[in-house]
Amino acid sequence: MIYARCGPSSVVCSCAMPAYFTVGHSTRSVSELVALLQSAGVKLLADVRAIPRSRTNPQFNIEALPPELAANGMGYEHFPELGGRRGRALADSPNEFWEHASFRNYADYAGTPAFRAGLERLRRLGQQQCTAIMCAEAVWWRCHRRIVADYLIAAGDTVFHILAAGKIEPAKLTPAARRTPEGILVYPR
Repeated sequence: MIYARCGPSSVVCSCAMPAYFTVGHSTRSVSELVALLQSAGVKLLADVRAIPRSRTNPQFNIEALPPELAANGMGYEHFPELGGRRGRALADSPNEFWEHASFRNYADYAGTPAFRAGLERLRRLGQQQCTAIMCAEAVWWRCHRRIVADYLIAAGDTVFHILAAGKIEPAKLTPAARRTPEGILVYPR
């Protein structure tokens, strides 16, 4: 990917090579989200919410968001297999670094064939166009998309976090992440 720095923390993606962005819709308007995505050169929004609906922000429901994105030249794809809110998967989790159970449970789930299939589908699409991974949480460090980003980084992909207008930062692999011979990331304490 070719990048040009336009300010202290902003990045523009030319989409000459694949890159991924993460973003949370939070309580933004659709036009605010679209502006953030356009400023990063995003062409595809990968929705990684387990349930692509919001009672408080219905503008981001699966029925409403894709047409808005299409009107602005962007595609939409839902990835339920990458969705968060996973129940406890392993009795003896290798992911004890994550103190919060929801992150530990998601890291456990990320070792499953379903997650791996979703990740491969995301990577196939992301290698064709600049892609943003979206969930509801505003900040990446409180969202499961940080683990999705870890898997992309571990695979050699470039990932950035969109924080706000003009504020984009490079993603870094979580320091505790360790790759198993099978390619699964574990996060030991």
